[in-house]
Amino acid sequence: MRIALIVSRYHAFITDGLAQGARDALVEAGVEPTAIETFAVPGAYELAQAASRVAGTGRFDGMVCLGCLIRGETPHFDYIAQAAAHGILRAAQAHGIPAGFGLLTTNTAEEAMARSAPGEANKGREAASAVIEMAQLYRGLGAGA
Repeated sequence: MRIALIVSRYHAFITDGLAQGARDALVEAGVEPTAIETFAVPGAYELAQAASRVAGTGRFDGMVCLGCLIRGETPHFDYIAQAAAHGILRAAQAHGIPAGFGLLTTNTAEEAMARSAPGEANKGREAASAVIEMAQLYRGLGAGA
């Protein structure tokens, strides 16, 4: 199984932890470390753009999209969160591969840090586990399903 990790560099102090949690979950599920390819993007808005291109290569059985938005004083947070969520889903549907949604949308940096810390509550870990489960479902359904 080949998995793409698409990781926002913005708020790297959070996304690095999400990416590590995702890698840990994938390896624990039996994915070879060499079968995990990481693609860095500038921010959360670019996650969907990269997801579409990565999925379109046909090289991956799934992709895990990881980023972090921390609410500010303007509605910018809402626009980016919606665009990323809808875009990642569209990319997955258009190309027929599962996408794990690991974009944190928190009110504070402290909330984000709690969700990206090592351990079972790491949201990168959860997103990667969902991708593994969905990739197995897709395989069970067969080609063209």
